[in-house]
Amino acid sequence: MVKISKEAALAYHEEGRPGKIEVKPTKPYRTQTDLSLAYSPGVAYPCLEIQKNPNDVYKYTDKGNLVAVISNGTAVLGLGDIGAMSGKPVMEGKGLLFKIYGGIDVFDIEINEKDPEKFCDTVERIAPSFGGINLEDIKAPQCFYIEERLKKTLDIPVMHDDQHGTAIISAAGLKNALEVAHKKIDEVKIVVNGAGAAAISCTKLYCALGAKKENIVMLDSKGVITKDRENLTPQKELFATSRRNIHTLQEAIKGADVFVGLSKGNILTQDMIRSMAKQPIVFALANPVPEISYEDAMASRPDVLMSTGRSDYPNQINNVIGFPYIFRGALDVHAKAINEEMKMAAVKAIADLAKQPVPDIVNTVYHVTDLTFGPKYFIPKPVDPRLITEVSAAVAKAAIDSGVARKNITDWHTYKENLKQLLGQETKLTRKLHDTARLHPQRVVFAEGGHPTTMKAAVQAKQEGICQPILLGNVDRLTRLAKRLELDLTGIDIVDMRADKEQGRRATFAKHIAEKRAREGLTFEEAYDKMYERNYFGMSMVETGDADAFITGLYTRYSNTIKVAKEVIGIQPGFGTFGTMHIVNSPKGIYFIADTLINRHPNNNILIDLARLSAHTVKFFNEEPVIAMLSYSNFGTDIEGSPVQVHEAVSYMQEHYPDLAIDGEMQVNFALNKELRDEKYPFTRLKNKNVNTLVFPNLNSANGAYKMLQALSPDSEIIGPIQMGLNKPIHFTDFEASVADVVNVTAIACIDAYVEKVKATHMDK
Repeated sequence: MVKISKEAALAYHEEGRPGKIEVKPTKPYRTQTDLSLAYSPGVAYPCLEIQKNPNDVYKYTDKGNLVAVISNGTAVLGLGDIGAMSGKPVMEGKGLLFKIYGGIDVFDIEINEKDPEKFCDTVERIAPSFGGINLEDIKAPQCFYIEERLKKTLDIPVMHDDQHGTAIISAAGLKNALEVAHKKIDEVKIVVNGAGAAAISCTKLYCALGAKKENIVMLDSKGVITKDRENLTPQKELFATSRRNIHTLQEAIKGADVFVGLSKGNILTQDMIRSMAKQPIVFALANPVPEISYEDAMASRPDVLMSTGRSDYPNQINNVIGFPYIFRGALDVHAKAINEEMKMAAVKAIADLAKQPVPDIVNTVYHVTDLTFGPKYFIPKPVDPRLITEVSAAVAKAAIDSGVARKNITDWHTYKENLKQLLGQETKLTRKLHDTARLHPQRVVFAEGGHPTTMKAAVQAKQEGICQPILLGNVDRLTRLAKRLELDLTGIDIVDMRADKEQGRRATFAKHIAEKRAREGLTFEEAYDKMYERNYFGMSMVETGDADAFITGLYTRYSNTIKVAKEVIGIQPGFGTFGTMHIVNSPKGIYFIADTLINRHPNNNILIDLARLSAHTVKFFNEEPVIAMLSYSNFGTDIEGSPVQVHEAVSYMQEHYPDLAIDGEMQVNFALNKELRDEKYPFTRLKNKNVNTLVFPNLNSANGAYKMLQALSPDSEIIGPIQMGLNKPIHFTDFEASVADVVNVTAIACIDAYVEKVKATHMDK
């Protein structure tokens, strides 16, 4: 675990803009009309609508996506009662987590009031502003009263996360740990060390899962809580024991199946763990120092199932696995509360998620490839992107079923897709590509079948119904790799181009290309040798109809791939070159960028081809091309170098394609700023149009542009490269491409292949 110094933490909070969160407008505000709509006089209309129908506040304001994180600073982290103002950094941090994991807006509110009655009065008065309230870092037992009162007096979700967040996550972990240990929850003996807000809530939820109260022993700082103890709070009295003569942790833990620590560090010894039952479950959740270190616990006995609150060890119990998604689901149905049914739905959704195959992004973050359900992985990782869909949907459904929802959801598939888009996991464009490809799945050859990224992408594409994958590679090697990665290759073809049984196919491919390139000096023998290379063999499969599309690029240099593509597939008639395009799906819209990989120093004829290919490709994605051909000068202001070539290409395109919205040469800021361009150059053919296609003057500028956007715009999605101009669907990837990148390109390749088939059918008729 990275050691955090005081200096680094203070600098993080101070440098740049102080703090961790900000408020951003969600509507236009630059013009006088915008401001008149946002405020006076336009704002009066939604006010009057809300007056007529109070629930319209969810329709016209951010209430339905706004949570208040409220604290009085009486129990901040492990620091204790440090005061409301001192706790503000924690509340801002909670707001940050709500936003990045759940897409939820937050105002952090620190109330300088320790009296529970006055605290509740304040919260009740400000509650109309919010769709939900997250209580934070309020000491026990006051926190119990505060939450219960606010749940009764308010008609929006209220949750004290210190209680219920830990309870929900640990309950999900306990449910799965018991399954791994082959134990039943109604039979196990549980020791809970700690009797604060989190411990009480955890134990209540364990009982709701089926744990027997008589099998639970709870301890506080004075030892085992017994019935004969004086001055017990109602919460502690609920779990006081009277049946056994035990007083210390050492006595309580002997023979126990489960230990849950919500207390302080280093109070559990190896001998205590050795005294527990077979396959003991130890949740040492004190932070940052657990009740026993992971190393000591594992050294005490090999069969222990261990969880901590730390990210550097397996099975982290982390509240961020729960609260953003619980509130997300509650807000999305305009829930009046977060009830027990919703909490239990979250428990089961989190537990079930750990049993599903782990996404590539999770393995990548934790630098592992073997996360599978078992002793070292029985609870999802906080970075798992599926949490927002599975947990939020489960909570929303439970709210509807239990009658606390104001809004109904009937199309759960669309709801989950919208959640993915909310956090940028998936966009409408990506989903549209995948849905379109699924309508007509094609046979796709993957050149680098033995590359883990390729194999994962192929399996995912197969599972999503996007394509019928064909992996090139040695069968035994790929089978071993799949086993190591725990991937199911059922239904996926593996073709070993070097195997003896492929001798006939190699000869057929070699004969085909030798005849095709005979006038270029290519002999059959040379062609046959080339068929031992994956790009020649895979592209030949597409060329001869053994497959529909081909994906390559994770290993191969572009220069080699380009050469092979020209030899085997060839360039479309009427063009002198082919190119590639990247799609930038940004918060400001979708932009098509060409040529990002192929043509280093294009002359005006190549630029003309790239403009034509770009127009065709943009239409392929059901968009109307509005093309700016770029340079460092505007409309003939420089009469030397590349601007001249771009100028000539634009003149040709405008003459031969008069209906096409294309102009240049122009600088990129004028291309993207319609008002600036139209004011300065009112003669442009692009007047009143928003440019969506950028054709750069050379490879250096195009490649640099999309990679700069990729690096500087984390909110933008980059899709590509997309091949333009080859006779068959041959598509490339980057060596740094992720599984998602390869799946996206695969979807495009499948659509490309189907479109080509439809064209061929129409031509035959």
